Amino acid sequence: MRHRIRTAIALAMVTGLALSGCGGGTAASDSSTLNIVGFAVPEAANKAIAAEWTKTEAGKGVRFKTSYGASGDQSRAVVSGLKADYVHFSVSSDVTRLVDAGLVDEGWDDGSNKGIVSSSVVVLAVRKGNPKNIQGWDDLIKPGIGIVTPNPASSGAARWNALAAWGHISANGGTDAQAEEYLTKLFANVVSLPNSGRDATTTFLGGTGDVLLAYENETILARQNGEELDWVLPATTILIQNPGAILKDADPKAKQWLDFVLGPQGQRQFALTGFRPIIDGVDTSGIEGALDPSNPFPAPQKLLTVDQDFESWSALSKKFFDENEGIVTKVIGASGKAK
Repeated sequence: MRHRIRTAIALAMVTGLALSGCGGGTAASDSSTLNIVGFAVPEAANKAIAAEWTKTEAGKGVRFKTSYGASGDQSRAVVSGLKADYVHFSVSSDVTRLVDAGLVDEGWDDGSNKGIVSSSVVVLAVRKGNPKNIQGWDDLIKPGIGIVTPNPASSGAARWNALAAWGHISANGGTDAQAEEYLTKLFANVVSLPNSGRDATTTFLGGTGDVLLAYENETILARQNGEELDWVLPATTILIQNPGAILKDADPKAKQWLDFVLGPQGQRQFALTGFRPIIDGVDTSGIEGALDPSNPFPAPQKLLTVDQDFESWSALSKKFFDENEGIVTKVIGASGKAK
């Protein structure tokens, strides 16, 4: 059914995902409850991982309370008192905010995964059949193209989108001035700036715009839920790396949960919901909704990363997204599209 994804999202946002372990022998009074706070996009993946984990001895009897929304908003909510044992955000700077608040250990990203739990790439989602013949970034600044992308003020997904667009110019020989000019033209074509990546997907599926700047996994998930859309993997895009962290006062079960998330079983569930696994050897067969099930996660011609192309999240946050002086902040302000 065409609108199943929006119905499922609305129900899930009520919060309180409660999963008890298989076997049924654990009384509620003996079980742990893990509070998961995350950005909206990986909700389906985390639910699938939780269902698998509660079948294991470590996860037996564990229940979950969840809250999902725009990454930056969720991070600020935790600082303001929203209960969390485990956070799963879009960008590392949203975890750094919790470190600065004394809620997450400074060594949260010291492991081999560098704090990353899920990954994807930025793609250009289009209407079925690609009626506007969108082939890459240059087509997005043509007259008459309506773009949907979330707002960088609240959404981590929006920040990944903006970095990918910038990199289309900067990583291919362009200057900062040329990249800023491109962003100015791109945001002139933006017709909607929703609060989160999930809200942007919902807006696009509702009929707004010609192109959605999106996580690849969002497009796969939409097709899994019966939506009709296609997408283009641009020649230059960016590796999206989403961090996960345990809070200092978390339930002890949170560490076992994170270990499962990072292992083959957890990463397999990420793959099944459209994310690219962060470890080698994960089964990526049977990915429903992929454009090519035999090659669900094709390699881009040029894949940018934060470390190699943007120095660090600390540096790029100041350069691009500072509330007053950030390049992207100023471009959006000048466009008149920000709320």
